[in-house]
Amino acid sequence: MTGPRVDAERVKGRVRARLVNGRAHAELEAMARPERWLRVREEVLSVLREERAILASEALTEVINQVSDEVVGLGPVERLLKDPEVSEVMVNGADDVYVERKGRIEKVEGLWFEGEAQVLHLIERIVSPLGLRVDESSPYVDARLADGSRVNVVIPPLSLCGPVVTIRKFSLRPFSPEDLVRMGSLTEPMIEFLAASVRGKANIVVSGGTGTGKTTLLGVLSSFIPPGERLITIEDAAELRLPQPHVVSLEARPPNVEGAGEVTVRQLVRNALRMRPDRILVGEVRGGEALDMLQAMNTGHEGSMSTAHANSPRDLLSRLETMALMSDVDLPVTHVREQIAGALDLIVHTARLPDGRRGVARVSAVEGLRGGSVVVEDVFVWRRRPSPGFVATGTMPSLLRLLHDRDERVDPRIFTAVDGPAEASEKRPQPTVRTDGQGRSGEPSVPPSLAGTAPRPPVHAHWPGRLRRLGAIVE
Repeated sequence: MTGPRVDAERVKGRVRARLVNGRAHAELEAMARPERWLRVREEVLSVLREERAILASEALTEVINQVSDEVVGLGPVERLLKDPEVSEVMVNGADDVYVERKGRIEKVEGLWFEGEAQVLHLIERIVSPLGLRVDESSPYVDARLADGSRVNVVIPPLSLCGPVVTIRKFSLRPFSPEDLVRMGSLTEPMIEFLAASVRGKANIVVSGGTGTGKTTLLGVLSSFIPPGERLITIEDAAELRLPQPHVVSLEARPPNVEGAGEVTVRQLVRNALRMRPDRILVGEVRGGEALDMLQAMNTGHEGSMSTAHANSPRDLLSRLETMALMSDVDLPVTHVREQIAGALDLIVHTARLPDGRRGVARVSAVEGLRGGSVVVEDVFVWRRRPSPGFVATGTMPSLLRLLHDRDERVDPRIFTAVDGPAEASEKRPQPTVRTDGQGRSGEPSVPPSLAGTAPRPPVHAHWPGRLRRLGAIVE
């Protein structure tokens, strides 16, 4: 015997109305997930008894899960956030939802909100715990979820298609260097060089466009920092999760309803200098804090790292100049360039590869000033032809001298230029270093950016011990 047919949507609406407001909602928020599910199940069964209706077990479970997600979760997008293949969720109004899956954007069919009110309820659930607000007077906001996922919200009148929510998911398990190599984001020689650079306290900026994996790569590079150092992380929205035991995380704060109480990234960078940091990690520089970051790198806080938006390593230098000039310190451009040339050692540029993967497009060394301009030399690049892959350019960065002084060994053969990525794993000839145009066979000299300085003695031909471990430049 079966009962009358029941409208599942009506049941969800009635259960939601009972649980979404007042004391019942507060009690539900305080429950653990299994208890919450049972509480929602009791309400669903109560509504079905009142309507003298029956739901099949599968439909009953679906109603319970959906109501639980909507009342104490993030509604229809909850299941998308649980999908390990989804890296970004984009809600463009009540009936238009997209996701990024494996680097490709696709529309989600059969998923929509029950009007803009439900989208606004989702937004309120995200921003309220953080003490933020979004309304017509402040129609956009940056926030984060409890797991660290980054959220951006824009509502009308700025958005013409209704409330827009963009959620960049936070990986539950931080990526490791091995993960990036396995995914083809970079190669083992590149990881070897970057790891030695981090341990040797080189100053590094990770550049790239939006969604190219800058923060992820910064987190991977941070894993090479020795555990005995005190790290200060500064971010707009806290995302970095570092394995070191001594980490102090600082997060910027937007103004409150009265427009007061704002704490900017720049203020946190200045304050961090008084917190006895060994290294400062800035999640992203966007304005005048770039000058404070450069000064910190130049005044004893070596090994600091940050990210910044840019289209290429050369564009990054221009952006850093612009951002430094946005500070309240009136400096000539030449002085800013000197700061950049003296502070930065490496620029790691990320990009989306043609197949949708996020990867390292270039690893470039900053080689000082020449003719009033900052010299940048590519060390590793991603090339499409003759076959897609990473190759060394043949440039041996002057940074190797600093690493050698700090007992960080790098096999110089990883910098040998090859004709294609397939040959990178084959036997490499002895590398040569670019000169000022008058290179001599068998006797590498200083990079062009350092021409005119004291001459360096030739590199010894004998590499004592294990080549991979002790193959450094002996000066």
